[in-house]
Amino acid sequence: MMDCLEAEKVIARHRGDAVVITSETASHEWPQISSTDLDLPWYGAMGMASSVALGLALAAPKRKIIIIDADGSLLMNLNSLVTIAGMAPANLIHFVIENGIYRSTGGQPIPAAGKVSFAGLAKAAGYRHTYELDKLADLEAKVDTIIGQPGPTLCCLKTPPTTERTIHGFPTGAELIAAYHRVGKAISRS
Repeated sequence: MMDCLEAEKVIARHRGDAVVITSETASHEWPQISSTDLDLPWYGAMGMASSVALGLALAAPKRKIIIIDADGSLLMNLNSLVTIAGMAPANLIHFVIENGIYRSTGGQPIPAAGKVSFAGLAKAAGYRHTYELDKLADLEAKVDTIIGQPGPTLCCLKTPPTTERTIHGFPTGAELIAAYHRVGKAISRS
């Protein structure tokens, strides 16, 4: 299994000018790695970050949109896999941190932890490319292909469960709205 922070660092190094939306588990580490106008933390609406990513991907088809989702969060909105596959945005890359727990709410196990294949669900839904990686070296070797190829692409990153909390505070609703507006302005400038 790979370390969540180290996996996100790999994504950050290879993102280019992509918008990055972080949800739940990923939101604990991402502020330590990146703070740009193209970062959109998505808190307080568990499961909906993939739908937000789809909207942005459709609104800005020339810009890569990367979502770093969590397994528990995705479980709360599995229908987004089918919707994303049906709309087939070539610019959407969907990373899922699979740690088997609801980290943001205290570490409760997700349903069917270790039994469900998120890459398998995405493939069955119609994603163009799917990956399931459990070694950081494999992510390093494949990240340019994962981000560079036409999507939609889902890459499941297997990490150990942790309930460790980060030192940063979660943004307020007003701060989230401001982040959304910054991303919109950054997209429209390109």
